[in-house]
Amino acid sequence: MRYLKFRMIVGVVGGVFLFAGIALAAKTGPNDANVGLVSRQPSSNLEKADVVEKAYELIYQGKFDAADELVKRSKKELVDARMPALEKIIGDYKDISVKRQSVREKAYKEQMDELKKFEAEKSGKSKKLNIDDSNDVNDVTARLAIIVKLWEFAEEGKKDKLLAEPFVKQTTEDAKAMAAEFEAKAGWLDAYTVYYSWIQVIEPNNKSNSDYCEQLWDRANIVASFQDSPCETSKERYAGVRKELFFRAIDVLNSNYVGPVEYRPMANKAVKQCELLADVIGVLSRLKSASGEKGDANSPDKKLGLIKNLKIPPPGSKEVAAWSAGLASITGEINQSPVGINKDKFTEVFEKVMTLNESTIQLPQEILIAQFAEAAFSALDPYTVMIWPRQVEDFEKTMTNEFTGIGIEITKEKGRLTVASLLPDTPAYNSGLDAGDVIEAVDKLSTKDMSLSCAVKHITGPAGTKVALTIKRTGEPQSRDITITRDRIIVHTIRGWKRTEAGKWLYMIDEQNKIGYVRITNFSEKTFSDLEKVLVGLEAEGMKGLVLDLRFNAGGLLNSAVDVVDEFVSEGLIVSTRPRFGVWTYSTAKKEGTHPNYPLVVLINAGSASASEIVAGSLADPQHKRAILVGERTHGKGSVQSITQHPGGGAQLKYTMAYYYLPSGQRVESQDEMKKRNRKDWGVGPNVEVKLRSDEIKQMIDVQRDNDVLVKAGHNGGGASLKKHPLEETLAADPQLAVGILIVRSKLAQSGSQQLTAGAN
Repeated sequence: MRYLKFRMIVGVVGGVFLFAGIALAAKTGPNDANVGLVSRQPSSNLEKADVVEKAYELIYQGKFDAADELVKRSKKELVDARMPALEKIIGDYKDISVKRQSVREKAYKEQMDELKKFEAEKSGKSKKLNIDDSNDVNDVTARLAIIVKLWEFAEEGKKDKLLAEPFVKQTTEDAKAMAAEFEAKAGWLDAYTVYYSWIQVIEPNNKSNSDYCEQLWDRANIVASFQDSPCETSKERYAGVRKELFFRAIDVLNSNYVGPVEYRPMANKAVKQCELLADVIGVLSRLKSASGEKGDANSPDKKLGLIKNLKIPPPGSKEVAAWSAGLASITGEINQSPVGINKDKFTEVFEKVMTLNESTIQLPQEILIAQFAEAAFSALDPYTVMIWPRQVEDFEKTMTNEFTGIGIEITKEKGRLTVASLLPDTPAYNSGLDAGDVIEAVDKLSTKDMSLSCAVKHITGPAGTKVALTIKRTGEPQSRDITITRDRIIVHTIRGWKRTEAGKWLYMIDEQNKIGYVRITNFSEKTFSDLEKVLVGLEAEGMKGLVLDLRFNAGGLLNSAVDVVDEFVSEGLIVSTRPRFGVWTYSTAKKEGTHPNYPLVVLINAGSASASEIVAGSLADPQHKRAILVGERTHGKGSVQSITQHPGGGAQLKYTMAYYYLPSGQRVESQDEMKKRNRKDWGVGPNVEVKLRSDEIKQMIDVQRDNDVLVKAGHNGGGASLKKHPLEETLAADPQLAVGILIVRSKLAQSGSQQLTAGAN
């Protein structure tokens, strides 16, 4: 079975339209169409009709301003029954834009006032900041948060000016200085999350910052790999890791990887990770020796939990120095050959590193193998990974959307593990558990410091077994225990725009104009059959147009994506996959089962990846022209992965085995590759671009989450109300969806199939 995973949009082919003496450039932005306008008006019925058609075509490219200009210049000479609907659509888009701009300007002013208050308070009170002073930490973080919001709300022309402001520059300098203090105390994760995650937003093109952030993240991940969690000890985490499994994985890649395997960069990156590994351990060891701290969860003693658990003394400075010198020598050997290194030389490098470890820092082999393998494979691409025995079960759950558990969606709200929603017809739904309940403990184990992934591991389990949840409900003075028997759970991937209290999804989002809405969260084995049922039901209700939402859909099964496209396309190529060796595969549409050719809009964003990119790209491809894409550029994965159990020992290898191409022959480009070439045309680009700010994304997700919530019939939540948003509020919170519906309405109005009602804004 071939699999696709993760994360965006297909570019519109530009051109020049010539008609009635008007030349409209269709290459750039929405305001570039007043080019070459001449005074002659349409002089025939054909030319008059062309004006309306061209106006609609401009709308489908996101050029509403150009369409508006065209309509205004032609209105006096034009008699067309479709004109009122066209003018209303343009007017509705203007309303959306004006409201968004108004919110943006108001927010910018509010944030600027906040920044000026900070500046006034800090004026003349400069001092050396200290990470041990929580007030200093909070002060810098608060200033950064305001600057980030200001940067996002600012017009493009104001952003550089904002960053040049002395107070803003001082804030970023303070943040970097405090991040350096955190780093000196092994607080790499704090340095990243508290400071550099903010700085990256306002300095997206600063490569030195990006490199520093990557290093902080790598160090923090190493520390996390050493620490115990409520779900597993660090020793258990690496159970089953053996070098022969790694060698078999290399054999698979050598024969089946999508391109020639370049072993030199793999070796260099793996050795560099080993250097970082020893450096992190060395820092923690020195800090422990200097402080002798005990008990603090962030102390070096705790961060060295793995070494402590395995009863291996931390390496001393001499051992770390010998390790680093040996690795430097190995790196020199790697880079000596002018023609690179082959597979045998690569495995020789691995063996040298293992031997060097035995004579110097003496890390457990399992850790070294896992770290070496992860770094080496990451040099190929982000999607080629070893799935070690302890990880296989969780990985398979994500790919099948099936597991044994109780049937709830959980989240962390204000640090508390909370039931976000129930799944219908599951043990949880029939247990007395409800949305909004705080899970204080799972089988008497406190969830206070438990991660979401760890909580999932504890709550799920074999079918027929029981799990006891201690829950606290709003309005009830005492916590209580609920015992639930686990069962097989299937997570359905098809959702509507809102769910009723009884659990029924509402798919007709615009009842007056009969426009449907379907959100696909993932592409699983049941996606096609579930979607088919929904489409048949909508068509029976008289659906005239459809919005298909693929935002934040990270991918899934290739076959499922092909089947979804096939529902809307009657013939022709859907997608082709091209491996390095072997036969190219072609997936084509069949006429049988194709749904009517009603207007179709697909919503996409940076979270749309892999299978989502195939669906969006294929439907919008010039060979089909079946859909119009609305939103933002997709993630840009552009490759197909295969999973093999060849490594043995309970481990698996997921590796990139092919690239995929859309019907017109263009490859969906990888974001990683395009960034290396300083290009931004990865993934699939929208026909109608609607970029959301972070505040708009949050608002959209909040409203969507409210509308998604399912609780038991008759739920009163201890007096707490559960909010469901009407269509007007939902569209106000989601400009991409609002414009998507507007495009469907445009298609309906253009065809003259219906007169649009005024109430469907």
